[in-house]
Amino acid sequence: METITRRAGKTRSVKEKTHTGLSAASSELVARELNQLLADEVVLYIKTLNFHWNIEGEGFHAMHVFLEEQYNKLQELIDGVAERIRKVGHYASGSMKEFMKDASLKETSGGKITPYMLAELAAGHDAIIRNARELINKFTNDYDDSGSADFVTGLMRDHEKMSWMLHASLK
Repeated sequence: METITRRAGKTRSVKEKTHTGLSAASSELVARELNQLLADEVVLYIKTLNFHWNIEGEGFHAMHVFLEEQYNKLQELIDGVAERIRKVGHYASGSMKEFMKDASLKETSGGKITPYMLAELAAGHDAIIRNARELINKFTNDYDDSGSADFVTGLMRDHEKMSWMLHASLK
C-alpha cells in the first residue's frame, strides 16, 4: 500500500525517491532526527560559551583557552549537521524557538563553580554520544542511509574526544 504525504501544499508518495536515492519518507525522518541532534549541539555550544565567558578561579586562563577550543569545535560540528540536513533535502532549523523545542539537553544559567561547569558539559557530550549510537543504528537499519550513519559516526568520535578531555580535567 502506498502512503501519500502532504506538506506545504505538495503531495508526494513515500515511495518516491529523492535525488540522493533515499526514499522520501526516510529523507524526512533522517532530517527530523538530524534537526533534533542539531538542537542539542546548539544548546551544548551555548552552554560552552556561557562557561567560557563566566569561568573564574585557579586555572582560569588554561580553562578559558580549553573552553574556547571546545566551542570552536562545536561550531564546526553544528555547521556540519546543518549541512547534512540540507544534503538529505531538507531545511535545518535556525531559530532558538525551534532549537529549544527539539533539544533534549536543557539550558543552564551562569554562576556555577568550575568543576560543576565541566561536569555539566561532559554530561552534555555523553548524552549526544549515546544518541549518536542510536542514530547510527537507525540510519543504517531503518532508513537505509549509510551516508548519514557515517556522518554521525564521525560526529560521535569528535564528541568522545571532547568528553574524554572534560572528564580528564575533572580528575
